Amino acid sequence: MGAVVDAVNQDLNGSLAEKNPTVVFVLGGPGSGKGTQCANIVEHFGYTHLSAGDLLRAEIKSGSENGTMIQEMIREGKIVPSEVTIKLLQKAMQDSGNDKFLIDGFPRNEENRAAFEKVTKIEPAFVLFFDCPEEEMERRILSRNQGREDDNVETIRKRFNVFLESSLPVIKHYEARGKVKKIDAARPVAEVFETVKGIFAPKNEKVKGFGHILR
Repeated sequence: MGAVVDAVNQDLNGSLAEKNPTVVFVLGGPGSGKGTQCANIVEHFGYTHLSAGDLLRAEIKSGSENGTMIQEMIREGKIVPSEVTIKLLQKAMQDSGNDKFLIDGFPRNEENRAAFEKVTKIEPAFVLFFDCPEEEMERRILSRNQGREDDNVETIRKRFNVFLESSLPVIKHYEARGKVKKIDAARPVAEVFETVKGIFAPKNEKVKGFGHILR
């Protein structure tokens, strides 16, 4: 059975890598405006937006064996293994029929990053980093007023600190490779999107064909 699963995984990895997809990691703290800008990029540039968190939640909701396992791990406060999240991302990429992807909120840490490249054999074209001061993110989240339990000051600050501790090493890794596009996300939405457009517009030859496959 294990050999069959391995063969399926290799198949999935191979066919995905052969497509030479453009993968952009989208990172930023809670309230940095990632979701809004991802929606704009999808609309204007034809990318498929994949949220690791949404995929995990959908898998749990599906009631599958995998979903039950994920739910148990979250309930016990354990971190879902990178490979589980990566398999969900791979399947979503394969099923989409597209070859351009925004992967939002992943990799969350260095271990995620290394596992993604090892498992998929795909290196991201670049990382879109929405850089926003903590005070501004706090203000935005609190003003959403959606009644979410985790939208209180103490929890927001914890989430911000977790983001800093875990995601900054990922950003530094890609920065050393010249692959981080840092955006001042404290500005109004329209202004931020003007900067985003400058990165994704086809006339920007530096971005076209930027992604490549790891050998």
